[in-house]
Amino acid sequence: MTRDRSPRRLRRRDRNALIATSLTALSLTASGCVVVHGEREVLPATTRAEAAKALRQFTDAYNNADKAYDRSLDADHVTGAFGDIDGARLEAGHANSPGGNTRHTPLKLSDAKYTIVKKAGWPRWFVVNAAANKGGAARWLFVFTRDGLAEPWQAAYVTLVAPGNVPEFKKDKDGWGEAVPAASTSLAVEPRQLSRQYATYLQSGGSVFADGAHTSGWRKDRAKEAKKPGLVRQFIDEPLTSGDYAPLALRTADGGALVFFTTHHYEKQTAAAGTSVPTPGDDVKALTKGEIKQSLTLELVSNEVALDPKAGGKVSVLGRIQGLTGAEGG
Repeated sequence: MTRDRSPRRLRRRDRNALIATSLTALSLTASGCVVVHGEREVLPATTRAEAAKALRQFTDAYNNADKAYDRSLDADHVTGAFGDIDGARLEAGHANSPGGNTRHTPLKLSDAKYTIVKKAGWPRWFVVNAAANKGGAARWLFVFTRDGLAEPWQAAYVTLVAPGNVPEFKKDKDGWGEAVPAASTSLAVEPRQLSRQYATYLQSGGSVFADGAHTSGWRKDRAKEAKKPGLVRQFIDEPLTSGDYAPLALRTADGGALVFFTTHHYEKQTAAAGTSVPTPGDDVKALTKGEIKQSLTLELVSNEVALDPKAGGKVSVLGRIQGLTGAEGG
């Protein structure tokens, strides 16, 4: 079952206002001045120095917010799927520990590698591949986006990927990355269809995705959970593709693409007559509306990163970070 509906916290932007602040560059020619409009001109998203600055600013804000359990402290530096996941985590943390996070350990990033996309139009974006003091040996992949020069760079996608699974990206002679159009038909799945295809796969399976922890493995885990006696679990998976949740695809050296995309999930737990739903943890309670009697419905947002090969291959989901964004008792 799939429905293209966004979470309640979907952030809507005034696109007309953004166009008014779009990038313009002035170049002088022998015949006079020529205005180049950023919404049409193919340009790098930013400089390497500015990309490094954006990562530092995000890390500082993220650590401050985590230490204080205050989502307002990094709200200007996150958006989209990661913004929802991070914000709900901080909200729950504050509810249970209003004095702050006593277990706070600052996130420290190192060996950051930047792939800055050269493209026309908004959003502008770039990818960071970094090591960290959390997550073991996994590499942290960040996608930073912005919709206008007056806006800060914001982390829209954050996922962890095994070091050997991060592909080589295609770059031009100046070192800039290449964005793949959302409607590209040269790939196994059009990037704009990945969220819908993934939601459908989770419900009914299929041959689009390669086996793995986030595909066949996740389906098996769900099947086991659904068979536990005394508790019925139902799952609904939805595509999420609008606004700040739009997929972003980066061309790989082999002609495929690394695609970042978002999905929206519900899990409803219903207890058998005469029993009750297992008592949820404090973080779940903090995000739950209504009284939990016979049922508990969890709402989650997930951001994924997948290797989308050339047409004819199977999509491999390399990483997924999922977070509870709301719950309702019944």
